[in-house]
Amino acid sequence: MTPAARVQTSIELLDAIIESARSKGAPADRILAEWFRNNRFAGSKDRRAIRELVFSAIRACGPVPRSGRAAMLRLAEIDDSILPLFDGSNYGPQSVRDDEVAAAGGVAPEWLARLLEKSDIGEAEADALLGRAPLDLRVNTLKADRATISLPTEAVKTDAPHGLRLEPGTHVEQWPEWREGKIEVQDTGSQLACLAVDAQPGETVIDLCAGGGGKTLALAAAMDDLGKLVASDTDRNRLSRLAPRAERAGATNIETRLLDPKREMEALADLAGQADAVLIDAPCSGTGTWRRNPEARWRLDEGELARLTSLQAEILDLATNLVKPGGRLVFVTCSLLDEEGADQFEAFLSRHQEFSAQEVTLPVGRPRGNGIRLTPYHDGTDGFFIARAARSC
Repeated sequence: MTPAARVQTSIELLDAIIESARSKGAPADRILAEWFRNNRFAGSKDRRAIRELVFSAIRACGPVPRSGRAAMLRLAEIDDSILPLFDGSNYGPQSVRDDEVAAAGGVAPEWLARLLEKSDIGEAEADALLGRAPLDLRVNTLKADRATISLPTEAVKTDAPHGLRLEPGTHVEQWPEWREGKIEVQDTGSQLACLAVDAQPGETVIDLCAGGGGKTLALAAAMDDLGKLVASDTDRNRLSRLAPRAERAGATNIETRLLDPKREMEALADLAGQADAVLIDAPCSGTGTWRRNPEARWRLDEGELARLTSLQAEILDLATNLVKPGGRLVFVTCSLLDEEGADQFEAFLSRHQEFSAQEVTLPVGRPRGNGIRLTPYHDGTDGFFIARAARSC
């Protein structure tokens, strides 16, 4: 493909991504993967170039663009190599008209940018949300040790005690170390959130919103595969991914439980008041993960944010039924909005006087309310809010 043809293809893909974002359809990664699968004429260099163009254009736009062409014209404002390719050539984009206007830049749609500012996310921190994320690994201590593990390519240690960092795009799934369960892909911030749980061998620990089980596996390793570790979720498909991952990791103390929304305690009744620790990695806006999913800014609206904050409060209230006297609750969101972090946790403490905030001590992060905030700009991690509370004895 010619450079101009790559730009035109990227514009058409951006049209599909924009429409999908508006209708809450397939994510950008899936749209690209399907196009690559159906258009084998595009070689590996073409695919890499198109992917880079698409995601660079997404990152360059704040509000949802009118069209893929407007998004690409916005990218052309910050990348001088793009505009000359609007040359009207075969398979390339038509020349730019005098009355054409590029999409607007910025960190997010205006309403969301205001909430970030209100949550003390400054310009530099906001800009860092749209950079490229590194590839972080967690060395699985059930099978390996960070000090002695040998990998096919050089890695640097992160602030997490078992963390390593690689260049973005490294295909670790092809490595024997991954197939043998010695390493797991996990952002450093996510690893530190698990560290805040302080899970110990022999304890009863519940990962209440386990999803695909990345944090569950980290907790299993922290517990030396001893004790009772319950991974629960309302999403059957996501929870089903945990079993093969646990087998690969050598984690045998994990039990999964599928929850019925609004009837969660029916599946957890035997655990009422039994948990030494409950981890709540609550569903959230994902504002802290925009480096990986930049089009997520276009999918969020005020109604969805209100639904998520309400759901977070419900899950926090549910978790109080599970924590035993003297036990602990850890609340985590991959969000930088106070509505889903400091404010949410403060409201929880006001509703439940039997819980009191505990200091969270991590190697990085800054205090935010009764918890800790991690950001890409300051800490090189995804954005997280992490807080912990103890139940009175």
